Amino acid sequence: MKVTKQEHACFLVENAGKTLVVDPGSFTTLLIGLSDVVGIVITHEHQDHWTSDQLERILDRNPGARIFGPAGVAAAASEFSIEVVKSGETISVEPFALRFFGGQHAVIHSSIPVVDNLGVLINDELYYAGDSFTIPRGVEVGTLAAPAGAPWLKIGEVMDYVSAVAPKRSFPVHEMVLSTAGKTMSNARIQAATEAGGGEFFPLEPGESLDL
Repeated sequence: MKVTKQEHACFLVENAGKTLVVDPGSFTTLLIGLSDVVGIVITHEHQDHWTSDQLERILDRNPGARIFGPAGVAAAASEFSIEVVKSGETISVEPFALRFFGGQHAVIHSSIPVVDNLGVLINDELYYAGDSFTIPRGVEVGTLAAPAGAPWLKIGEVMDYVSAVAPKRSFPVHEMVLSTAGKTMSNARIQAATEAGGGEFFPLEPGESLDL
């Protein structure tokens, strides 16, 4: 299995010749030319995690791809056929097994509504919590997609989260809100927290891959 980072919160997972797309949003360069896509996971309804343009481009070449997301995504993306998933569910879309965790987006501010959000564990190896610090209890996480910067976090919270998950490997996501200097700082903090737990950090840039 291989993960390839795209900009911001989006990444691709390849396994046995098939591809899973996660959170193709507005801060990610339009995904054109993808083939063999069997599934798309959208963790929540915010536009930096999905757009109609992204979904249309993927579905044009992969009309059989299934789209998974919480109820809030189904409501926001009603022009698409969204399969609503809930925390605790496991879905099979061969060759991927998807297990979902959590339920709510992290609080940004008391004036901003808290929306549905689900973390996803892919093939019992790669975990990504969307816009939350949901810890997959009872799961030994091989690889963690760790948030680097967002209106809903501070870096100390990210470090505590990474320490609690204690992954064998981590790489940064959700970084497009950061300057180059800010990204360098957040990577260093995520690396420190990962290595303190005995894991290894991979500062993937868009287009770079990691074999899992």
